[in-house]
Amino acid sequence: MEKSKLKELKLKAFDLRKTVVEMIVKSGGGHIGGDFSVMETLVELYFDQMNISPENKDDKDRDLFVMSKGHSVESYYAVLAAKGFFDEKELINSFSRFGSKFIGHPNNEIDGVEMNSGSLGHGLPVSVGMALACKMDDRKNRVYVVMGDGELAEGSVWEGFMAAGHYGLSNLCAVVDKNNLQISGSTDDVMNHKNLKAQIESFGWNVMEADGNDIEAMHDAFEKAKEVKDKPSCIIANTIKGFGGGEVMENIYSWHHHVPNEDEYKEIMKNIDARREAIINE
Repeated sequence: MEKSKLKELKLKAFDLRKTVVEMIVKSGGGHIGGDFSVMETLVELYFDQMNISPENKDDKDRDLFVMSKGHSVESYYAVLAAKGFFDEKELINSFSRFGSKFIGHPNNEIDGVEMNSGSLGHGLPVSVGMALACKMDDRKNRVYVVMGDGELAEGSVWEGFMAAGHYGLSNLCAVVDKNNLQISGSTDDVMNHKNLKAQIESFGWNVMEADGNDIEAMHDAFEKAKEVKDKPSCIIANTIKGFGGGEVMENIYSWHHHVPNEDEYKEIMKNIDARREAIINE
């Protein structure tokens, strides 16, 4: 990736974190920790990898995306707004308000959203169906799905892994946002997956690990996934919950759905600005 493009995407990821903070503070609810951990994945997908835009949103050959960890909808909406699917100001001012279409989990009445999600464990099986249908129709588009690591406790996820491997769905790429925390604590304590790479590989998948908070690392992983022609790919994206928000929120499980107070809001914004400044000066 060209250095100018890489810098642009890095800055965009932090700009969109600010959008997420504004959405959550104004609405009084949201899932900011997971929003921050998954942001680089979404930015890389929507602004570098996927063939998707407001102009081709109904094209049968567009790439397809499913946000299975639907509680991180704020980051998803922020990226879609930045991509031009709808107005960012409308999003910030109406998110999660009574009567708003921008509800607290993905809503497929909104342009750019392929499926409603939020009940965990559904995204991968649905994506398997999408990828299989595309293959049967001999279409060249790709299907991407993002899951949380806590979500892997759902049995339907493993049925999806099994089916995708069985059908050799090379047009399917899954991302596990592995920030090691979930609503009630550490994933190691709640339901561990210490051998995750080997477990997914055993279902016939190509599995890679990457720094999920590094745009360039995710770019390289997605590019390698495209080269695999006989099986689906999974990127285990090792991330930090609350990444970019600083010590006030990074790696703290209570930020799964904590809403920043005034002092925390100022501290988070200050830390994001510091990250942006460091990128500009690279």
